[in-house]
Amino acid sequence: MDLFLQLLVNGFINGSNYALLGIGFGLIFSTTGIVHFAYGSVYTFAAYVAWFLATSFGLALLPSMAGAIVAAVLLGVACYTLLYRPLELRRAPPLIPLIASLGLNIMLENLNAIIFGSGVRSANFASEVYFAGPVFFTSVHIWQVVSCIAVVAALVVFLRKTRYGRAILAMTDDPNMARVVGIDTKKVSYIVFALGSAISAVAATLTLMKDGASTHMGFIAVFMGFVAVIVGGVGSLRGVIAGGFLLGIVESLGLWKISTEWQSSIAFIVLFIMIMLRPQGLFSIARR
Repeated sequence: MDLFLQLLVNGFINGSNYALLGIGFGLIFSTTGIVHFAYGSVYTFAAYVAWFLATSFGLALLPSMAGAIVAAVLLGVACYTLLYRPLELRRAPPLIPLIASLGLNIMLENLNAIIFGSGVRSANFASEVYFAGPVFFTSVHIWQVVSCIAVVAALVVFLRKTRYGRAILAMTDDPNMARVVGIDTKKVSYIVFALGSAISAVAATLTLMKDGASTHMGFIAVFMGFVAVIVGGVGSLRGVIAGGFLLGIVESLGLWKISTEWQSSIAFIVLFIMIMLRPQGLFSIARR
């Protein structure tokens, strides 16, 4: 029973990180229709920037995270400006941006390795261990959960209470109608790329604290974000959050009976089951 409780807590903690990744990836995908696989490399770049700031300048967690957010936003906006926007202007078929994003991801992944090196980089942020009965967790885990709650709360307020937030919701529901009523879809696209990239930087900094940064960490990030979006339902914020937590809990509890070497396959199983049983996701339509 103690092991079950620990795995459940671990799953909830991991789920908060997957929910963050799903929110960032899904915000871009549901609004622009772009499958931004280079999101993983933006996430990796943010982790390396946080590491560089922490180790080279001795910055604490929050200043390092702030620097990583700025760097991720600049790179994310650059991806849209230099690659996706020209394809939109040429009215490229949906498959073209998808292939382009894969190529961009490979290029950025290699650039990250050239700039920061191919080894694992870690930063010595202060961390403490806490116990609650038979369950233990660290201050890093607390940061993960709190960050997820803070990002979700801020995003909900932004989407519902601001002009551009409502424009994002309108564009998510019907991009063509959004253009008809005069919404500047180009500006909205820039905003969601900036927001999605910023959210990836939050998750990346917390991953740096927990596991360190490596050149290939982006693949797991973008895959988990993609699975959370598909499981939860494209265009649904609450669905993505539910999908992220479900994925984390199922993945963690799976270790109760499955060897750790098969842990990564659990996400594929969850994705396969959802596609077979409920392809529209837990929340079948964009409802907030």
